[in-house]
Amino acid sequence: MVPLNMLDIPYTVRATSNIAFIKYWGRRNHDLNLPYNSSISMTLDESLSTTTSVEFSSSFKKDMLIINGKKQDLSSQQNEKASYIKKVLEQARKIAGLNAHTLVVSKNNFPSGTGLASSAAGAAALSLAIVKALNLDIDTKEISKMARQVSGSGSRSLYGGIVKWHRGTLHDGSDSFAEQLFDADYWSGLIDLVTIVTESAKRVSSSKGHTLTPRTSRLYDLRPKIAEAEVKEAETAIRNRDFNLLAEIIMRDSNNLHAVCLDSWPPIIYLNDVSRAIIYTIHELNENHGKNVAAYTFDAGANAHIITTQKHRAAVEGALSSVNGIKRILYSKQGNGPRLLSDDKSLINDEVIRHIGIYKY
Repeated sequence: MVPLNMLDIPYTVRATSNIAFIKYWGRRNHDLNLPYNSSISMTLDESLSTTTSVEFSSSFKKDMLIINGKKQDLSSQQNEKASYIKKVLEQARKIAGLNAHTLVVSKNNFPSGTGLASSAAGAAALSLAIVKALNLDIDTKEISKMARQVSGSGSRSLYGGIVKWHRGTLHDGSDSFAEQLFDADYWSGLIDLVTIVTESAKRVSSSKGHTLTPRTSRLYDLRPKIAEAEVKEAETAIRNRDFNLLAEIIMRDSNNLHAVCLDSWPPIIYLNDVSRAIIYTIHELNENHGKNVAAYTFDAGANAHIITTQKHRAAVEGALSSVNGIKRILYSKQGNGPRLLSDDKSLINDEVIRHIGIYKY
């Protein structure tokens, strides 16, 4: 049971996005967010972060979720993300032996729905905040399973540095979790230049793509096999700090992902002309250096993540300056994972509670 003194106290967590070097695309189990292949990512710093406050109270009339100032109906059957969040809340309440309703207020410091993994940061922040608010005695591996159910890549944002999300094989998802492979200090010179091409939401959501591509792409059967092999190769390259090899693995995996997206029916096209110009620019830069000094990778969107090292940051930024259509570039080092914030950072206050009308005044 949750102690009564744990109620009516907001707990606030800040978590960050991650960029997958080897990506997950396609769910073998929709309800549990179980992937067809394992994946490896680098957790970013707070340049791309989500802050989430969670409060449980017997005074709340119902569960309420507010994301970036907009109310989300957790009872809606049409809102897939809300249904995942509701499921995680119900699981946590069951573990805690609690019936109180919940208020969740979440805010990103970067655009949502643009292929920058805002849902990953949000899922990690939410899951950890729930655990803190309910004083649950569970480890990070178990929290990563909670986050996975809200957003698959969210399981990876529970850790800093380089993280692996295990595909798992069990039907109940109990062996599909994330773990840290290397902390942020292991290869501290590894950085991400997040290249913003558009801040508009993508036409095809990641959630829809995860279902459509495995079902319709004639190339997809090869994708999980290739990705599993790349996970092992990437882990070795990172352990050896072999950037030349890692960069090729990263770029090939990104290309493979977008190839199966294009082969979906109807086709899913995330990249635009500026995205392609960035690809050509990075290949030309690498050719000029006689080795790979940068790697592009695109999640489900047109915005590019350029993975490079501190040593070559200036050269990469110089090359990107010649690409028309880049709106801005965010610099990110490796992050250390989510953290609990002090009470004065809470997004929940009396004004918010009264405004949304869930308190029994």
